[in-house]
Amino acid sequence: MTLRVMLIDDHPVVRAGLRAVLNSFGDMEVVAEAADGDVEVPGDVDVVVSDIQMPGASGIDLTRRLVKAGGPPVLILTTYDTQADVVAAVESGAMGYLLKDAPEDELHDAVVQASKRKRVLSPQVANVLADRLVNPDEALSAREIELLRALQTGASNREIAEQLFISQATVKTHLIHIYSKLGVDNRTAAVEQARQRRII
Repeated sequence: MTLRVMLIDDHPVVRAGLRAVLNSFGDMEVVAEAADGDVEVPGDVDVVVSDIQMPGASGIDLTRRLVKAGGPPVLILTTYDTQADVVAAVESGAMGYLLKDAPEDELHDAVVQASKRKRVLSPQVANVLADRLVNPDEALSAREIELLRALQTGASNREIAEQLFISQATVKTHLIHIYSKLGVDNRTAAVEQARQRRII
């Protein structure tokens, strides 16, 4: 049986390269493509291979929508291996998470496994998840990661509160928790530590 694959990536050259590789395997065929996750997935698609960060709807948005609708499984194929992206993808229901520098045979196996709704993670990604499980008390919540991302843009507490629809007092409480978990005592150090740990 030939697997019918949909590719979603905002870079046309990447899509062309992936299409050539996937079609060369012989047991799969790229039948649809798109530049972002805000797209209708044809009903005959067996598996979606999607990037994670794109203009418009992200791979996470797409995955959530497809899981809710009972659509085909999603394999995330990306260059991003931060804890925030990996956790968001797994929590959204993605069947797999692979980095774009993976060897072709690993890509082939990941697409096949994802199509069977079996979870597949690249070794680097598995390490990111393992670190989070081994140190759960140090793991940042999704909201804390959102706040860190706002911090790295230089946003003030008031601006962060407006962006996240929370009070400034709640922002301060989140900052206290973030500082404690990261072992720092200021905003700049928090952002730097989060980058070093590949959280953001």
